[in-house]
Amino acid sequence: MSDLVFDAVSVRYGGRRGLTAVDQVGLTVPSGQVVGLVGESGSGKSTLARAAVGLSPISGGRVLLGGVDVRKLPRRRPLQMVFQDPYSSLDPRMSIGESITEAIPRDVLSGRAARRDEVARLLELVNLDPDRAGHLPGQLSGGQRQRVALARALAGRPEVLIADEITSALDVSVQGAVLNLVREVQQRLGLSMLFISHNLAVVRYLSDIVAVMYLGRIVEAGPAEQVLTDPQHPYTRDLLAAAPSAHTSLFDTGTDAATADTEPADPHHPPPGCRYHTRCPIGPLARADRELCLEADPAVDAARRRHSAACHFSENESHRSHQPAISRGATAP
Repeated sequence: MSDLVFDAVSVRYGGRRGLTAVDQVGLTVPSGQVVGLVGESGSGKSTLARAAVGLSPISGGRVLLGGVDVRKLPRRRPLQMVFQDPYSSLDPRMSIGESITEAIPRDVLSGRAARRDEVARLLELVNLDPDRAGHLPGQLSGGQRQRVALARALAGRPEVLIADEITSALDVSVQGAVLNLVREVQQRLGLSMLFISHNLAVVRYLSDIVAVMYLGRIVEAGPAEQVLTDPQHPYTRDLLAAAPSAHTSLFDTGTDAATADTEPADPHHPPPGCRYHTRCPIGPLARADRELCLEADPAVDAARRRHSAACHFSENESHRSHQPAISRGATAP
């Protein structure tokens, strides 16, 4: 197994004056571990994932797997992705057995019988009856289709698996079962995984490391237990405070009223200085003397701070109390 490394990766659309969806992101997915990437919709999470598998253009930096640029890897890449919508990621005219067989590398298994046996093994691995190999995706439930999508990704013999919001399109009743399956498969195969979600409870359940993304940048990253119990960046604290729990209602976010309803800045024209200062409850909106947030980019020296927090005043504010963190339960949320 090898580390997956995002080395100052940028993704731009529309040239220099267009949208920078991902801006100089540095992130490592260590071998055999799960990194949970969390943030609001539009923060750049999915774009970063798509850049890793070659579906979004990398305009700056590199994505490295085992020290090798993924753009230089052979066609059979040891990097596979499971997408959010299992129905759109599967060909509705192909049986699930055909879809999985198509993903099996021919240099690994070439005989028809061997490939049929491999399909059966993969279906059993994701807790599906091998007899379903002849079914079409439309004959399966959403949870079953997502299991097929996972089996198809595993058919490529990956070292790293990227899962992009894989439970958000599923009924709540089956989300937990799919999450349990993902964790079981990851541990059994020793896969490295980048798990993307906006749900902090889900990320906490699966992840060894948590990275928080805002407006195309990583604003905080560290061991999951530390980040979610002692967050350093105000955006991470706001995400935690907004997550419904036994301590808060769906309508009581616990965040400052002046910032809770503030929309994110325009990603086409991100604000100077700290990108979060237009919403930040500890920045110039609340403290007029903190003009530094308007002028200097805290990402420049983030490495010196705990969890590499991109916040000038994280060390001043981290001792303050915040909403109770999401605890790790014995079962999936």
